[in-house]
Amino acid sequence: MNSAINGSINDASPALHRFAIVCATATFILIFVGGLVTSTGSALAVPDWPLAYGRLVPNLVGGVRFEYGHRVVAGVVVILTIILASWTAMVEKRTWVRKTAFAAAAIIVVQAILGGITVLYLLPLPVAVAHAGTAQALVCVMVAMALFTNPKFGTGPRLEDDTGRPRVATLATITTTVIYAQILIGAVMRHLGAGLAIPDFPTSFGHLTPPFISVAIDVNFAHRCGAVAVAILVLWTVTRIFRRYRDRPELTRPALLLTVLLLTQVTLGALTIWSGRAVLPTTTHVTIGAAVLATSLALTIRIRALGGLALRAEAARVRSPISPAMERKVPA
Repeated sequence: MNSAINGSINDASPALHRFAIVCATATFILIFVGGLVTSTGSALAVPDWPLAYGRLVPNLVGGVRFEYGHRVVAGVVVILTIILASWTAMVEKRTWVRKTAFAAAAIIVVQAILGGITVLYLLPLPVAVAHAGTAQALVCVMVAMALFTNPKFGTGPRLEDDTGRPRVATLATITTTVIYAQILIGAVMRHLGAGLAIPDFPTSFGHLTPPFISVAIDVNFAHRCGAVAVAILVLWTVTRIFRRYRDRPELTRPALLLTVLLLTQVTLGALTIWSGRAVLPTTTHVTIGAAVLATSLALTIRIRALGGLALRAEAARVRSPISPAMERKVPA
């Protein structure tokens, strides 16, 4: 089969694709800087919002440098996201791509509002966790935009039918969902200050399970159990891909990257504990977690894009969310 199975090269703008990559990169930088604020305990170093000590630019001393730097990077991401949404609305013909760009704009606005509430109301846990969760959601949407705007997106031979249970596409979707849930648990742990509630690793107070005598210990141990679940699902997904689609580098490359990122993330988690939550490993742990999520999502999207979703959509006489070109190429 040739590339006609999943559509020819679409009308996406190469320039828009490059700009989407810039936006995704800026979002990862925002994740790192935001993690740096929490790791250094600087979340309330600037007690007012949107100004900083009543000024546009405060004196950059102590934790103010990290918190104000976070605000500056967030402002840049807001501007980039609005440009991305506007540009997409003007040049992109595919409705679902435009909606993805608009979703990014909506998320960044919500993210900014949650950030302000977090400061003004002195870090309420639900709001702080929601702020972290929307940041990760923004990463996902930006990565999706970078993929969707690629002129070659959805092209290439269709994947062979997957007879395994669960199907690779389903397994990859479950893996991505569990990774996101694990990141949310990690956000709860960080904002509870429970990162060292269990001070040893890989054991818990020298045992397989800790004494469950506080919420901090409960959340910390839940995060460790989540890490095990993520590791199992990632390795299961990667194994299935290499067994079934070892000749498809567009899948095996991100699968291999996902494995490397997983190993890096586990190592950073251990270093975070062994170093007593030193700033660099702790912050990098947050950022690599976002990279694990983004890579798993990208892999899931590619599997579904190459798995004949466009053909099934045409058969059902609905607009294809993967390759609109198929609507012209596949007979009814």
